[in-house]
Amino acid sequence: MNQLEALKQVTTVVADTGDFRQIAQYRPQDATTNPSLVLKAVQKPDYAPLLADTVARWRGRDVGELMDRLLVRFGCEILAIIPGRVSTEVDARLSFDTEASVARAERLVELYQAEGVHVDRVLIKVAATWEGIEAARRLEARGIHTNITLLFSFVQAVASAQARVQLVSPFVGRIYDWHKKQAGSAWDEAAMAGPNDPGVQSVRRIYEHYKHFGIATEVMGASFRNTGQILALAGCDLLTISPELMAELAASDAPVARALDAGAARALDLPAVHYDEAAFRFELNQDAMASDKLAEGIRSFVADARKLEALLQAG
Repeated sequence: MNQLEALKQVTTVVADTGDFRQIAQYRPQDATTNPSLVLKAVQKPDYAPLLADTVARWRGRDVGELMDRLLVRFGCEILAIIPGRVSTEVDARLSFDTEASVARAERLVELYQAEGVHVDRVLIKVAATWEGIEAARRLEARGIHTNITLLFSFVQAVASAQARVQLVSPFVGRIYDWHKKQAGSAWDEAAMAGPNDPGVQSVRRIYEHYKHFGIATEVMGASFRNTGQILALAGCDLLTISPELMAELAASDAPVARALDAGAARALDLPAVHYDEAAFRFELNQDAMASDKLAEGIRSFVADARKLEALLQAG
């Protein structure tokens, strides 16, 4: 059994890509996308026709609608391959607008339903801002399941759990990137690997908190830089992994040990915590890494969304 198959014994493996032709060989349960991944895909010859067809079918529609239709087109292609759910992202420019995020999410779900996709096979991704989490709370109350993305801190995870969201995606690699950059020449790669990786530690803390307090929200580690980070989180509810890193795991037959365990988490002595809006904003502000990476992540997704819109308009 290779490492990918061994990992699947303890964790649900999710494909992190817009390149759906790469997905089938690794047989993931779910898949995640975002505007950056879709932008990368449509610039490849194999996927350019999807963009052209979307523009041709809906020419004259608002570019925002074209964007959503393209994202849903990719989502439907992915759902034809995987047995589980696909995550589709609300425009990052709405990250600080609860009402607009809810409306955009509802449109995405309506577009999926028009293609015959049941709402339970779709997760709507929203950024882990206070406004995004509030949008997710409202959507969950309406039966639309959500995936909280751009999550870098414990306070974001606790607020998401309070909102009873379906799933959170704490970002491992981007936390690692920040700490490595801050340390500069003092960074010791070997010493900070595996369970000592700050991104891995962040996910572990969230996982242990959720399991200890019986929180139903799923934890899906995301944004990996290497297979060591993935293996250090074996046992997490889900892990979303790029095709490149899935290929590395599939090429190795080294043993995979469970690193996270719900039973062990329940036995820990952990304090109960709760954040209202003021406390959330204060704690997030106090976390320089989370504040930096959240802002940077939103800016990056916005930039790629604009590039994708430009391609749609040019088409």
